[in-house]
Amino acid sequence: MERVLADNLPALHSLVSGRRRDFGAVTAGLSTPWSSGQVEGHVTRVKLLKRMGYGRANLDLLRQRVLLGP
Repeated sequence: MERVLADNLPALHSLVSGRRRDFGAVTAGLSTPWSSGQVEGHVTRVKLLKRMGYGRANLDLLRQRVLLGP
């Protein structure tokens, strides 16, 4: 990171400064035993249902499909 900051590459400077700012969160995310896979699966499912009803349905139908399942 020090070498990148020493060079004249502003785009990489932004990357390094962002990484330094979020270093604690990145370290915690990579070192905890918990996984967000199940939550991400539900988010993906809801997005799919939303896309399937795009232009034809309103929020009430989406809510019903999400709560009642497949």
